[in-house]
Amino acid sequence: MAAAPIRVKNYTALDIGTSFKEVDDTWWIIVPRRDTKNEWRRGASSTADYLNTAIDLYLKQSRPILIGKQAPTTALWISSRTGQRFTTKNLGTLISKITLQTIGVDVSPHLFRTAAATTLAVYAGDKPHLASAVLGHSDKRVADDHYKRASTVQAALQYAAIVQQMRSK
Repeated sequence: MAAAPIRVKNYTALDIGTSFKEVDDTWWIIVPRRDTKNEWRRGASSTADYLNTAIDLYLKQSRPILIGKQAPTTALWISSRTGQRFTTKNLGTLISKITLQTIGVDVSPHLFRTAAATTLAVYAGDKPHLASAVLGHSDKRVADDHYKRASTVQAALQYAAIVQQMRSK
């Protein structure tokens, strides 16, 4: 979710061969316009190269085990309990549970989107609408809050450095 911060309902709906497909050794996530919030625009993004090995492992080894003896499905994300497509609620709950176990913080799917916007604001602040483009926001004001937050964080860090410098004198 950090590498492709789409909405959890769109993650849940990914289907192999249509909304999740391989093109020239690169996996693509394609969200049809009708499935985007506000039906603004179709979303398409390639997955990061460093994920290819994990994707191949999941598709070739883990996913078939999860499906077990259930009927074949094109659903990308399969529940280990049912062998069927995850529901949006269950996938969101699982993501929160895994992040809590892994890093000690419950990171909901939506917080991945928030983190992406704030990260873009901090590291690409000179491109003020990049977060809107990455997240598929039609209203640029949504990303503005993240740029303001990033600006505040940067100001706090600079202030702390000044205080530290003053203390050392």
